[in-house]
Amino acid sequence: MIPRPATPGELDALAELWFDGWRDAHLDHVPAELTALRTLEDFRARLARMPDTVRVTGPEGAPTGFCAVRDNEIYQLFVAAGARGTGAAAALIADGEARIAAAGHREAMLDVVEQNARARRFYERCGWQVRGRELRTVDTSAGGFEMELVVMVKPLAP
Repeated sequence: MIPRPATPGELDALAELWFDGWRDAHLDHVPAELTALRTLEDFRARLARMPDTVRVTGPEGAPTGFCAVRDNEIYQLFVAAGARGTGAAAALIADGEARIAAAGHREAMLDVVEQNARARRFYERCGWQVRGRELRTVDTSAGGFEMELVVMVKPLAP
């Protein structure tokens, strides 16, 4: 499975994938104020602003997962429920790490909701380590939203 650039025609499918995946992983673990901001329209608008950072798995027009990077950060990583366990997530995170390393960063980081045990186990299997809990600002359509998250890091080869 080889990640590829997202196409403009996949915006709606990716927004739905992100909306469903976010709700699956976060709905019961974040403040209601943040959940209220996490609408399908919000995810679509946010994706539209980051077209060059998103790579996907799956056939064109039917993405099964995506990874967006920002600076040295795995900014977003979501895989459709039906594609979990297929290697899509592993391919996407490896691709994201490679893009971060190619940009000259020696360490990658990501943050994750503490209660998202499935994601944390996956990241640990991929060689990521917990740096600690930190107050982080997450992006929303209404501006930044502060919350405590687990920050994970991974050293990268130059």
